Amino acid sequence: MTGRRAALVTGGASGIGLAAVTRFVADGWRVVLADYNADAGAQAAATFGDDVRFVRTDVAVEPDVEAAVAACVESFGALDCIVNNAGVGGAFGRLTDIEVDDWDYTFAVLVRGVFLGIKHGARAMRGRGGSIVNIGSIAGFAAGAGPQAYSAAKAAVINLGRSAATELGPDRIRVNTVCPGLIVTPLVGDGSAAAGVMADAQPWPDLGRPEDVAAVIAFLAGDDARFVTGQEITVDGGLTGAGPRMQEAYGGDPGRRGLVGVNRGSTGEAPTVRRA
Repeated sequence: MTGRRAALVTGGASGIGLAAVTRFVADGWRVVLADYNADAGAQAAATFGDDVRFVRTDVAVEPDVEAAVAACVESFGALDCIVNNAGVGGAFGRLTDIEVDDWDYTFAVLVRGVFLGIKHGARAMRGRGGSIVNIGSIAGFAAGAGPQAYSAAKAAVINLGRSAATELGPDRIRVNTVCPGLIVTPLVGDGSAAAGVMADAQPWPDLGRPEDVAAVIAFLAGDDARFVTGQEITVDGGLTGAGPRMQEAYGGDPGRRGLVGVNRGSTGEAPTVRRA
């Protein structure tokens, strides 16, 4: 592929998504920044000028995802990479207390959103190839790094990425999953809280930043990764190797503290928390 390339980043208004948009623009790409939070998305896109276009997108809604992909093709002539990054903390609490609607909401954003990104992204890439980068989590590998619904959803994302890579390989569409550890983003709170957690749980002394993940996304999007597909790349400062103990460091599983609800991340919608 030659010329300036184009990417679509979901959840691009903050955290890892915004860092990915910033990195793509710095590398000469043009980007559609898709996000559920209309105010944050429009403000973020405006800082980049003509190389970035904002499209308000609920990744759990198929017409929204289809429209975001179409906007990239119409605005920039192609879709060379889609980063399925949009996420929420989702449902938490004991399994016996979690509301079905909160569980379904979690999977709608984290799993259906990735499926729809793969589906419509691959349609736009057929005949020319491209890269699909899904954002998983170390929580998808084992218990102890996140709430049950979030962990199960991220495990589904990891497996879906492998299946998609197998199916789309003949079309020269690569599919890989980046699995961050604890990265300082709005989803996990401020850096001071994360520092206390990482002092006990993470071997590497520095906190993970969105830019650390964006660098891996940029690699997977580009030609240097032309023979890399169907893989999970962990970006976690050695946390997985040491055995994730993040929930304990944060004060334990919310369910064990009698709390239940759903974390809606940076969507602009408030979380729900109640006593079980």
